[in-house]
Amino acid sequence: MNQYVKQFLCRGLIFGGFGPLILGIIYAILDNTVAGFSLSGMEVLVAICSVYLLAFVQAGASVFHQIERLSVPTALLCHLSLLYFAYILCYLVNRWIPFDPMVLLIFTAAFLGGYFLVWGIVVISVKITTKQLNRKLKNS
Repeated sequence: MNQYVKQFLCRGLIFGGFGPLILGIIYAILDNTVAGFSLSGMEVLVAICSVYLLAFVQAGASVFHQIERLSVPTALLCHLSLLYFAYILCYLVNRWIPFDPMVLLIFTAAFLGGYFLVWGIVVISVKITTKQLNRKLKNS
């Protein structure tokens, strides 16, 4: 099996359990703050399974940035596409958003805005850290 597939699966297995944990916390908050909040057993099962898979994909998708033969834009596009489709499917399956073109457009805009905001923060942080390390190497 390809080393990147192994890394994807390993990361997914390690971190996938955080999805249902976060879901449980959110449902507990909703239960304590929203009058009459209730879910059926099937809704809970679907939410737990889909959020586990979402967290699994989220954790595993970071492997795209380690594949040396992929350019940065290609790795970014693969990472972004996989996450977008995982999120949109999870949200639609759980009926957290309706299947409506305008809602999907708003979701897509918010997702892309959030994704590129996080990506920009990471790039700036790496550049600052690289400059600091280069300065320390130069002075030693």
